[in-house]
Amino acid sequence: MATGFGGEVATYYARHRRGYPPEVLDALAAAFRLGGDDTVVDLGCGTGQLSLPLADRVATVIGVDPEPDMLAIARRTALDQGIGNATWVLGSDRDVPALSRLVGERTVGALTVAVAIHFMDRDALFAAARPLLRPGGGIAVVTNGDPLWTQDADWSRALRGCLERMLGHPVTARCQTDEDGRRRNREALVRAGYRYEETSVRYDAPLTVDDMVGGVFSAMSAERLPTDQQRERFAADVRDALGGVDVVTERVTVRLQCGIAGS
Repeated sequence: MATGFGGEVATYYARHRRGYPPEVLDALAAAFRLGGDDTVVDLGCGTGQLSLPLADRVATVIGVDPEPDMLAIARRTALDQGIGNATWVLGSDRDVPALSRLVGERTVGALTVAVAIHFMDRDALFAAARPLLRPGGGIAVVTNGDPLWTQDADWSRALRGCLERMLGHPVTARCQTDEDGRRRNREALVRAGYRYEETSVRYDAPLTVDDMVGGVFSAMSAERLPTDQQRERFAADVRDALGGVDVVTERVTVRLQCGIAGS
């Protein structure tokens, strides 16, 4: 699993990445029968967008990420919110076998992975997670909408044009949030012996230009961030392209691909 998303990128991530509505947490709890005695591992947890709200529903959340700056923000946010049942671990998908030795086998209700799945070896991860999971528990790959620059909306096409002007080349990256990425997740879960279920949560939400711009920078590695001056020009270009509109509506589809472990 790649690193390089520290420093300012982690700050952009914490400030501008969208969180998850309660319906997503309800779907996770229902899929794995999560309750007050459960432990959840959130792999590639970032700054805690999913880990922190899950902590209200289970006994313990273990957030795992290879970037120390992401974990530092997640930990500080948990403390600010009075969340005392979240633990933060520096690591990656390759460290999942060690988690079995740390927390014990068949003790975890769910292992969640968000968009970071495209950095991971799915087959190795899904196999390594099996000893961790209690009966009826499982893995959830959670895709929190499509990248801002790939959506079927005028504001998204305007954003993509501005991004391509700044970078000087076409932008087509979807972070494997498309059907091909979901197919890879589905097939890997089935190969690993999980019972596959899929559900989605759709909702509309306001998206400010600041969050649009910050969301773009949160997806770049630290060494690829533009200069401060380039970032200011990009933000101004986006505002001009949107005709001075400061808030648009994003239609978000959160997809949950669940692999459920047997007895």
